[in-house]
Amino acid sequence: MMFAPKEKGQGLVEYVLILVLVAVIVIVVLTILGPAIGDVFSNIIENI
Repeated sequence: MMFAPKEKGQGLVEYVLILVLVAVIVIVVLTILGPAIGDVFSNIIENI
């Protein structure tokens, strides 16, 4: 029972690291694909 708080903190740190990794991946993907997605929407608006 002495080690329970440490394990709980470790689990929290793991969740935070996963969330940071997902956020970084989303930012990179949006940075790379952002202009292409903007062009698609611009073409749709021009055709309407």
